[in-house]
Amino acid sequence: MAAILAVDDSASIRQAVKIALGCAGHAVSEAVHGLDGLSKAAGTTFDLVITDLNMPEMDGLTMIRELRKKPAYAGVPILFLTTESDASIKSQAKAAGATGWITKPFASDQLARIVDKVLAK
Repeated sequence: MAAILAVDDSASIRQAVKIALGCAGHAVSEAVHGLDGLSKAAGTTFDLVITDLNMPEMDGLTMIRELRKKPAYAGVPILFLTTESDASIKSQAKAAGATGWITKPFASDQLARIVDKVLAK
């Protein structure tokens, strides 16, 4: 079981991630935007972070850059879960420290497989 932080301004997406990964045996905590995600990450070290790109308060790219500055998150996998599919944005995400990219909408089993694969590395 992994401790996972799901950061998304959409309550329905956070719930879908929580259900999909909870059924796969993981413990999922939620954050509503990047600043909330940073706050939650400061209190505990998660095994994986899943974040949206476009959010109020702080976007996913900025949050990843801030997380990567923290020694506890230097090697933690971070996945983007977003509707964005532009190659230049993917390149920016990789430069910021993103481990991978999942495009919305997603299937629960697909998300669980990707998470398990990333966590196995």
